[in-house]
Amino acid sequence: MNDVARLAGVSLGTVSHVLNKPEIVSAKTIARVTAAIDELGFVRNDAARSLAAGRSNTVGLILTDVGNSLFVDIARGAERAASSAGRSLLLANSDVTFEKQESYLDIFDEARVAGIILAPLDAGLDGVDRVRRHGRNIVLVNYAGDRTDCCSVVVDEEHGGYLAATHLMDLGRTRLLFAGGPSDLHAVNARREGAQRAVRERGNGVTLQVIPSRNLKSASGRSIGRQLLEDGAIPDGILAPADQLAAGLIHELTDAGVTVPSDVAVIGYDNNQFASEAAIPMSTVSQPGHEMGEEALRLLIDEIDNPRTHEHRRITLEPSLIVRRSTVAH
Repeated sequence: MNDVARLAGVSLGTVSHVLNKPEIVSAKTIARVTAAIDELGFVRNDAARSLAAGRSNTVGLILTDVGNSLFVDIARGAERAASSAGRSLLLANSDVTFEKQESYLDIFDEARVAGIILAPLDAGLDGVDRVRRHGRNIVLVNYAGDRTDCCSVVVDEEHGGYLAATHLMDLGRTRLLFAGGPSDLHAVNARREGAQRAVRERGNGVTLQVIPSRNLKSASGRSIGRQLLEDGAIPDGILAPADQLAAGLIHELTDAGVTVPSDVAVIGYDNNQFASEAAIPMSTVSQPGHEMGEEALRLLIDEIDNPRTHEHRRITLEPSLIVRRSTVAH
């Protein structure tokens, strides 16, 4: 800034005003300072600026998997709310890797961001304790475990599984399968429990088989599809805890001549963008990703701006059923 001031022939304070309060500086002076900035290639040091001001206008967002459009929607919602609040948003993708999640927590901590929104893996939340001890505000989104010492925004996953199973039973399907998902994921367990509750309540001979998988990818769906074909026991209704799983199942079954939805109705989960564009548009349970991101950002800003009066709370949002041709042909 001293170099800029010297080249423009103004004081250091004038350069600061041009950068931070241009409304109090004449147009002629702004032009001189801007020309000097362009000539020198000056870029302001926001880290130093944050230290001098005692606060940062930047928040960090760590997502689980940007390949899942739910997390893209969360990012868009958070970005929109951040922009409205005059804040900047830095985005990181842990790529379903615990080590990356912990690394990004440390990177944002070292960057002295004002706060962090974390969509965590189930593997553990020790990193939350670490950054909070350093004075970093943090809000959990999509999964919060049993944490009550920080704000969180989650979706009622159990109700989502209940909606999916009820939809299939309302269509007259009685031999249901909950297909795929590792049992160590909270969301998968909750969705399965919701489906089981719906079946128990309905009774009338409705059954629910469960086949787990190592992950939520399309390849796992194909593997389950091959297993069903080899066993010769195709259910008439399938609930998959992720759209990618459902897509793999549909491909494998239809390639073998099984008709969807006439022979078997298939419903996924998450309402990924491809679900509506597939050859057989996929019924699914949608999560309010935009709203999740917006609410998480608002909770974080309130904690940053009102540390004395802020109270930690958990916001639970409701999923919704979206019906397409994979369960209802017409």
